Amino acid sequence: MPKTIGIVLLAAGQGTRFGVAPKMLGLLDGKPLVRHAAEAAVAAACGSIAVVLGAHAVAVREALSGLDVRFVDNPAYAEGLSSSLRCGMDALPDVAGAIVMLGDMPRIRAMHLRSLVEVFQARDPAPAAIVPIHRGLRGNPVLLNRHLLGRDLAALTGDHGAGRILAARQDIVELEMDAAVAFDIDTRAALMDAARG
Repeated sequence: MPKTIGIVLLAAGQGTRFGVAPKMLGLLDGKPLVRHAAEAAVAAACGSIAVVLGAHAVAVREALSGLDVRFVDNPAYAEGLSSSLRCGMDALPDVAGAIVMLGDMPRIRAMHLRSLVEVFQARDPAPAAIVPIHRGLRGNPVLLNRHLLGRDLAALTGDHGAGRILAARQDIVELEMDAAVAFDIDTRAALMDAARG
């Protein structure tokens, strides 16, 4: 029986390295960064999509208008990534696994997400996570097994994602993927480079 999957799209951060303007709204190919990620999530048709908002919440909502996503406000977004991850997971209580996406990774496509789900569905027992790798390095998005990791995720604090939890486990499946899983945009210069290339 297929395991139910959801998607958590993290778009709550302040993006301080990007400058004064909201990073999630930086335009690439005429579209806000966060919309690239959200459209990939919708196109993958993997399950419910929870977009976690914090800084610049109103503007990010507007940037995603018309998409079939639900918004989750994180009033504690300033506490760091862990608070947004917890909010997103709490918004999807009935899923067996959740793909965690970052709003600043505009090269992720539906095929990346579907590949994570296919591997997760095929494994019995299900692993703790499916993690993409590129040239030996782990990237994003990751698919987390809610049943195996739920307690650890709930205990996360600070500006950390699930990386520390996963580093301590042996039941992780690494899935080779293209360079998109290692490409994020943190600065305005990186956005300009991406626009040129």
